[in-house]
Amino acid sequence: MSATAFPSTQPLGAPSEPPPSLPASLTGMLPTLGQGRLDTGTHLNELSDSLMKDLLRFERASDAHELIEVLAACLRHTQAVAIRVAVSPQTVVTLSIFPLDGLVHCPLPMIELMTGDLSTLRVLQVAPAALRTPGSPELARVGNPTYYTPLAPLLWAVALYGARGTLLPELAGQAAYRVAPGLNLQRLPIPAAMSRCIDRLRRRSYNLREIAEWYGIGRDRATRLLNALYLQSGLIVSRAHPAAAGDLWNREPEADEDSVA
Repeated sequence: MSATAFPSTQPLGAPSEPPPSLPASLTGMLPTLGQGRLDTGTHLNELSDSLMKDLLRFERASDAHELIEVLAACLRHTQAVAIRVAVSPQTVVTLSIFPLDGLVHCPLPMIELMTGDLSTLRVLQVAPAALRTPGSPELARVGNPTYYTPLAPLLWAVALYGARGTLLPELAGQAAYRVAPGLNLQRLPIPAAMSRCIDRLRRRSYNLREIAEWYGIGRDRATRLLNALYLQSGLIVSRAHPAAAGDLWNREPEADEDSVA
């Protein structure tokens, strides 16, 4: 996955509703637990200039970053990073993300993380990953092979059940969205209403307003689904499609071109 192949899209809209409960079927592995004082912002240490600039686009009073923002930036720049995340005031976990390998390193069963409230996770620090993936010649830096699991389920869960209920900047603005041909989501838990939505998006392009009006969707779910599809590199975003002009929710002008996330 390259930066050019991981494009942008626009925000969604419709009656908002709370995100669905995380299904127990979503399993994986979880990172190292530890203790520590929680700071108000996110520390960005020794990152590449391009990744640093990408993350600094997300400006807010606390200078804190949502986990989905960091994951999206790591995917775009294909950089392996270690993300320290506050799960509670007493518990901090470290996720090692490997975009090129599609892996995440987690020393404990990720079900312990995934069955919690993903909307409360706070990113404390982002730094280059100290670990390497299985098969690396740097054997001393490879963790326990059983602690490496596919990255896709984590991306999917954070998008659908995490804190962010608005479109990522790469998706925002007037646009029409469609699922990329060949996208395989069979191993991911998909709520029934979203599954029907994905089937429609495989056939043609729709804007955020149209998607949000479908049965069982609404603005919040439509937004989360588009973010989730984007993180799976499975979203085609068209700024020139006729449906994009009909989306009254998103007024920011963008380049007239199609992109595949």
